[in-house]
Amino acid sequence: MALSGKLVAVTGGARGIGRAIAAEVTARGARAAVGDLRGDDALRAAEEIGGGAAGHELDVTDRDSFERFLDAAGRIDVLVNNAGIMTVGALEATNPGAASRTIDVNLKGVLYGMQLALPRLERGGHIVNLISSSAWIAPPALATYSASKHAARGLTDAVRDEVRVRGIHVTGVYPGLVQTDLAVGTKAARGQKTLQPEEVARAVADALERPRDELFVPRSIGVSLRLYQALGPRARRTFRRALGIDALYTGVDPEARRAYEQALGG
Repeated sequence: MALSGKLVAVTGGARGIGRAIAAEVTARGARAAVGDLRGDDALRAAEEIGGGAAGHELDVTDRDSFERFLDAAGRIDVLVNNAGIMTVGALEATNPGAASRTIDVNLKGVLYGMQLALPRLERGGHIVNLISSSAWIAPPALATYSASKHAARGLTDAVRDEVRVRGIHVTGVYPGLVQTDLAVGTKAARGQKTLQPEEVARAVADALERPRDELFVPRSIGVSLRLYQALGPRARRTFRRALGIDALYTGVDPEARRAYEQALGG
């Protein structure tokens, strides 16, 4: 699909990966509808992106808010479900409000978006779900986030096969660690680098032009994640230890994430 002239709606589009995607598709000739919890930030981002981009207030956990966003956006060709949050720490010490909101944003937000967008999409339409490599591997101290991403992956896979006959594409995107507010205080696994939002954005735009079911960023992590899924429990533990994954989040400095985590508590 050539992006020129297409309307691409992006959730969580005022910053980070979402903003980078909105800017990238605009550079390729599309128009972006930027949705964000803070409407003023969405308007500001759209103005800075230019190219006919429009900003709208959007709470992905509120189905009515999501419907208003899509109504305001217009006749969309693509929905990018990008909005996401992450809480880090042992499950028993996790703020209940933060845990609940993580599930609401990362799973319910994707579900609402797909339900509402599908009737609006014509043949050739596309839904892109920004998920995470944590949909394939679940490190300690990342239980709620990983659970939400595993569920989002299952949702994505099921719906893809429901709508394939209608000519609608559904892509699950699985990036490694990306340098955004969500990842503050964390680091990439051994042998991997921290990605920039623009790297993910370019890969997503490429996948819109040449649709695929799954997109790993960088591409090389797809091999490792698929291998991990094929292993038994004992081999998985060995795999995680070899890459230092078991200690990635258990050793995160709580002070580095305090402001972010407190904002999630509600």
